[in-house]
Amino acid sequence: MSDALQRMLSPKSIAIVGVSSDFNKLNGRPFKFLIDKGYAGTIYPVNPKYDSIEGIKCYASIADLPEAPDLAVVAVPAKFVLETVRQLGAAGVPSAVIFSSGFGEMGAEGKALEAEVAQAARDGGVRICGPNGLGLINAFEGVMATFSQYADAETPAGPVGFVTQSGAFGTAIAALARRRNLGFGLFLNTGNEADVDFVTGMSAVLDDPRISVGAGYIEGLKDGHGLAKLAEQAMTADKPLVVTKVGRFGAGARAAASHTGSLAGEDAIFDGVVSQLGLIRARNEENMLDIVQAFAHTVLPAGRGIGIVTQSGGAGVLMADRAEELGLEVPRLSDETTAVLKAAIPAFGATGNPVDVTGQFLADPKILLDSVNAVLEDPSVDIAVVWLQLMEGYVDLLLDIFREIKANAKKPFIVCWVAASDTALARMSELGIATMRGADPTIEAISGLVQYREARDAWWADRDARQNKSFSSFDLPQGGGVAPTVAAAKALIAADLPLTRHTLCRDVEEVCNAAKAIGYPVAIKIESLDLPHKTEAGGVMLNLADEVSLRKAYGQIIANAKAYDSKANIDGVIVQEMAKGSLEIVVGLKQDPVFGVVVMAGIGGVFVEVLRDVVFRRAPVTQRQALEMLNTLKGSAMLDGVRGAPAVDKDALATLIAAVSRFGTGAAGRVQELDLNPVLAGPDGATVVDWLMVMNEPD
Repeated sequence: MSDALQRMLSPKSIAIVGVSSDFNKLNGRPFKFLIDKGYAGTIYPVNPKYDSIEGIKCYASIADLPEAPDLAVVAVPAKFVLETVRQLGAAGVPSAVIFSSGFGEMGAEGKALEAEVAQAARDGGVRICGPNGLGLINAFEGVMATFSQYADAETPAGPVGFVTQSGAFGTAIAALARRRNLGFGLFLNTGNEADVDFVTGMSAVLDDPRISVGAGYIEGLKDGHGLAKLAEQAMTADKPLVVTKVGRFGAGARAAASHTGSLAGEDAIFDGVVSQLGLIRARNEENMLDIVQAFAHTVLPAGRGIGIVTQSGGAGVLMADRAEELGLEVPRLSDETTAVLKAAIPAFGATGNPVDVTGQFLADPKILLDSVNAVLEDPSVDIAVVWLQLMEGYVDLLLDIFREIKANAKKPFIVCWVAASDTALARMSELGIATMRGADPTIEAISGLVQYREARDAWWADRDARQNKSFSSFDLPQGGGVAPTVAAAKALIAADLPLTRHTLCRDVEEVCNAAKAIGYPVAIKIESLDLPHKTEAGGVMLNLADEVSLRKAYGQIIANAKAYDSKANIDGVIVQEMAKGSLEIVVGLKQDPVFGVVVMAGIGGVFVEVLRDVVFRRAPVTQRQALEMLNTLKGSAMLDGVRGAPAVDKDALATLIAAVSRFGTGAAGRVQELDLNPVLAGPDGATVVDWLMVMNEPD
């Protein structure tokens, strides 16, 4: 049905079902827009009330049309939509945009009607966008299948494809883009997504060769697997995709037995997965447009080094601070570059990085020209920022300077022009130079460019590793709920995970014999499926060096467990060797309803839910992706050793995380949650010290 989506976005003929001759009405506006915007295809108005509208023949019904149009705009009351879709299918119409409201957004009755419409569309081979949407715009071809206010003014075509789940907010974003001289070549509002959803719509939009950047506004996502395929499509085509998703602090995961489950809020998982997939997540609509504007006009920088050229020392410091905060680099310039700058800039300027050219360049434009060229030629600089303010009387002068810089530059640059006139911004856009209105937005846009470049390079480098999807079969614990420690360990060991030696013991004599076999010192832990968090129940004793202390500890943890929960069934105690390691890490798995199996890694221990320093990725992850997870943690510096502590073996830890992710994928559907906490990491490797596995009931 991809052909149907292409015909939806680029129709050669359009029927407007329920059209009105009153162009102020919702069902009259699309007709007017098509005429006003010079749509070159055939328009078929459909309404038995009219013989013609604006000299164009009007048809009484869909069945009366002389051909099956590529697209039907359905603008009839909700009660007529189902029959209309059936008629479209019978007539062979491949696609439809449904404006009508009164469906899933209205409750159970509306949802039932929407389901009937979706089924009728599938039965008739009609792809539908909506219902309860404001349609689509193809600005390249004057396709105005919309009633949006955005189409009342100019609808400039450009290299950006925009898909939004919100009609009104999407219109506002499109209007903001227009004010920035940023053209949305394709605009699509998915409405209730009875058929075409965000993923499907964006995939079709990115297929258009005229689109080089994708932008999206998301309120809710249902198809995580589809998003992964969309990201792969975007990467393969080298088309950056920038998304804004709301609901960052909405309802999290259900109450869960494991730390992984309780920390796995919807947004935490979404944030981790989009990062893994190479999508750029924007904080809000303005941030999204900043980043999109940078992509539309700027080639990707080769690295993280930023050269800053300003007419204000304060602005330079502000941008340098923000750059370092985002993990970018503000390098020292080479001696050769500094010498060139000293020759070009007045003595009261600054030749470091940031570079302050002062306002003297207005008298001698060569100061700015030579300074920016010198900074761009510095080997440690990958992209430059030029900061200006006002300059209303010098627009022509500045345009000449930037035109010359762009013509000769071998590296990208962005201009931050504070309080620039609309004329200046429009002319800079014509030059193909990304021009921002503030210091922070500029640096954040550059960060987006760098993120995408690094994600793209890693994606291609990791391509062969991602293709390795072979998983072993695991002898998983039976039944549902918390799995017995030994049964869970058997499955994890089969998945090549390094667990401590351990033995389940029923009484104190077995405990002592096990400790002798393992070798002192040992740890003992209560074994009870009713007490998944052993530490909270006082059911863990560590570093027991001899039999006397061991016997005493055994009695103590049994008493603690009974005091904590007198009804808990106690199956015995686990005797474990004391593993070595300098840092506690948590690694886990969760079955997410949108993305499937996700893997978590973070700084572990008893305070994991307090610190919440964890990241999520969609399983399976490669070795490189596992290392990237570790480097993303706020406490990543701890892995490299602090205050005299040795650095941990990050490669061994990444190998463990990747193995856990493969286990989760192989056990998909059966393992609901898995906690490995702590994993003791040190310079000699990583060892799983405690594990908690929660099973789904088998089908």
